[in-house]
Amino acid sequence: MRSFTHTALPMRVVFGPGSLARLPEEVVALGLTRVLVLCSPEQEETGRMVAAALGDRAAGVLAEARMHVPVEVAHRAQALAAELGADGCLAVGGGSAVGLGKAIALEHGLPVLAVPTTYAGSEMTPVWGLTADGLKKTGRDPRVLPVSVVYDPELTLTLPVAMSVTSGMNAIAHAVEGLYAPDGTPIVSLMAAEGVRALVSALPRIAAEPADLEARGDAQYGAWLCGAVLGATTMSLHHKLCHALGGTLDLPHAPTHTVVLPHALAFNAPAVPDAVAALGLGADPARALWDLAGELGAPRSLAELGMAEADVDVVADQVLASPYANPRPVTRDGVTALLHRALAGEPPTA
Repeated sequence: MRSFTHTALPMRVVFGPGSLARLPEEVVALGLTRVLVLCSPEQEETGRMVAAALGDRAAGVLAEARMHVPVEVAHRAQALAAELGADGCLAVGGGSAVGLGKAIALEHGLPVLAVPTTYAGSEMTPVWGLTADGLKKTGRDPRVLPVSVVYDPELTLTLPVAMSVTSGMNAIAHAVEGLYAPDGTPIVSLMAAEGVRALVSALPRIAAEPADLEARGDAQYGAWLCGAVLGATTMSLHHKLCHALGGTLDLPHAPTHTVVLPHALAFNAPAVPDAVAALGLGADPARALWDLAGELGAPRSLAELGMAEADVDVVADQVLASPYANPRPVTRDGVTALLHRALAGEPPTA
């Protein structure tokens, strides 16, 4: 048994079908009286429904959350929170909404509540991200960790299958990198392996029957665990690649993770045989995840997401300029070869 230090993040989780009805109780318990509800334009109806349920404790609804949290959107949200005298934020939706809540918390220190409707997992982390001038900057701050998270699988029933699959693959990426993170622990490894197991089981069932509430619940359970892994550990090459691709090219967040994950895992697999075994996906988990994405109709090439051949060197420059800790040395040749395979949609290889 190796030595390690494990820190459990303080978080409260309310889980299960119908949990949304308990949201007003959560707001009252936290002593909040003017909550700003945040969501994307696509989730505005849900955001206004939640605000109505909060009654006079809702200060307003801002339906402007966007992928990668552009700084101009963050500044508008921060200004509105101050103007309304908000004492808390309620993020309804996926990583974009939660990310916007974190931007407000970073500026004003307001507590964030989260009601996830995807499998992004960012509601479980103290990680924030902001994008400006084509560069995505990330950091960690305990103030941005949501104080309460309400998981209601009924809210995910309308999440389209395509988005469900890529969002779930995004969550799996958190667990994969947590298994070989330099600051991983046996507890984190248990959560990662269980999170992967739950999602790999749930996603095919959701694809076969989108209204399968049990499968939806299993996926949220897996996303919770994978998100907690992301919050507890340092991410590596996979996340650095996706941050560069998203910030520079504005590629869609979850589909980008879906495409890159098998290639990043194949790159690192020779250096982390124990992590590969812990995934429980056979002798070649990178190929297993690539096959799963194909079976579920998910994208498998960066070209179909909008990346061009000329972008490879630009993204490689960003990755190498400020690399994340990684179990295998990251070289220009290695990164460009990985990106070329991911661009073309080729099977992953070390």
